[in-house]
Amino acid sequence: MSVRVSIVATRTGDDGTTGLGDKSRVSKDAPRIVALGDVDELNSAIGLWRTQGLPADIDSLLAQIQNDLFDLGAELSIPGWTSLQATHVERLDKALTHYNASLEPLREFILPGGCLAAAHAHMCRTVARRAERSVVALSHHDTVNTPVRHYLNRLSDLCFVLARQLNRTAQTPDVLWQNPASQT
Repeated sequence: MSVRVSIVATRTGDDGTTGLGDKSRVSKDAPRIVALGDVDELNSAIGLWRTQGLPADIDSLLAQIQNDLFDLGAELSIPGWTSLQATHVERLDKALTHYNASLEPLREFILPGGCLAAAHAHMCRTVARRAERSVVALSHHDTVNTPVRHYLNRLSDLCFVLARQLNRTAQTPDVLWQNPASQT
């Protein structure tokens, strides 16, 4: 992709449409634009998460993920073009296996929270799930490259595991769901 934006306020979207990478115009509430916006929000949320002084290995992983999400967004903005491959999903699978290996098995549901970095991870998890839902909705109207759905699904899982790992590193317990039935 060699196109670079030099003018941000083009005013071409004032009519409620936006341009795709193939030069076509669609409504700003079209499923493709909703999915693209949710992926962009996810990338921004990860950028905010990365300001939390994360361990270098996790920060490096998230930097790569941000680049992948930018490519994923480009893929969504150019109908028929693909960028993400199964190898991108495999990289997330390897990270999931690596970071989950040292965690205690789950014995109860975990609520979002713990240390600030883990809370950010949980927020990214929920945004990733929303982006995934938007991509699935788009797939009902248009063709979506299968690794895009897989990547977002795996990324939300990875965010959950990283939240647990960050709480462990910070020596902060995960926030466990309190079953009302067990409190009587």
